[in-house]
Order: sequence, then C-alpha cells, then structure tokens
Amino acid sequence: MKKRLIYKYFDDDDFLRISRKISSTEKLTSGEICVSIKEYPGLLGKKKSVRQLAEEEFYRVGINKTRDKTGVLIFLLLSEKKFYILADRGINEKVKEDTWEKVKDNMLSFFSRGLFCKGIISGIDEVGSILSKHFPIKPGDTNELSNRIIID
Repeated sequence: MKKRLIYKYFDDDDFLRISRKISSTEKLTSGEICVSIKEYPGLLGKKKSVRQLAEEEFYRVGINKTRDKTGVLIFLLLSEKKFYILADRGINEKVKEDTWEKVKDNMLSFFSRGLFCKGIISGIDEVGSILSKHFPIKPGDTNELSNRIIID
C-alpha cells in the first residue's frame, strides 16, 4: 500500500496541535479559521491555479456561509508545494490588501526549513491576531465551522 503524501509533511500529533490551535485562537475572535490540506489537485484540478482550488474549497466547505463573512481558509496543495490564504469579504473590507501576503511569507519561512506544522500554527496565530483586532469575540458567539483539519 502506497504511503500518503501528507505523512511526508505531518504526523497525527501535528493534526491535533493544529486543531487545538484553531480552537484556542477562535476563542478570541468571532471569525472562523479553517485549514484544508489537499494532497493532489485531482483530475479536474490539474489545470487550475492554487488560488482557484482554494476558492473551490472555500465554497465547498461553507466558509462563505459564516454569519458576518469572517472566515479564513489556509489551503495547502502538497503535490505542488503551494498554499494560499483566502479570507471572506467581511475581513477583506477591513484589512490591507497585502495582509495575507505577509502571513504567507512568514509561513513560508517555516515551510522552507521543513517546519510545516509550526508554519501553519504561526499562520493561525497571525490570522487570529488580525481577526481578534477587527472581529473580537461577541456575546453568544458560536463556532460556525469545525476546527478539524480538512484532509483530502
């Protein structure tokens, strides 16, 4: 049996650490953070950019359905060694255009050293900081999306 590509980069403890980081970070904001890791683009995805695949995932998972349009997707495509950060319009109306490039650059500094879990956790920290500043936790706020990593 062929070993999954994802285990070249992560182990099961990493997935727990990342999910716990999402959970603790979301306690400070009404925003939602979602991490999706795709091993391969699939037959239909081979001609699409990582941004296009991230946009498809954004809608497939329902991040666009958060109450205040405050969802953020961190999307990794392992076979292509690419990733993309996509925020909903409620967030992008309040943050500078280059915000996500800065987060991406920081994550890339970890990835380039083989520290994939730490890179994602650092990205979640930064996204959480941005979200908590613009979208603090509200009374009665509910967790609208699962904190588990989506693995495909």
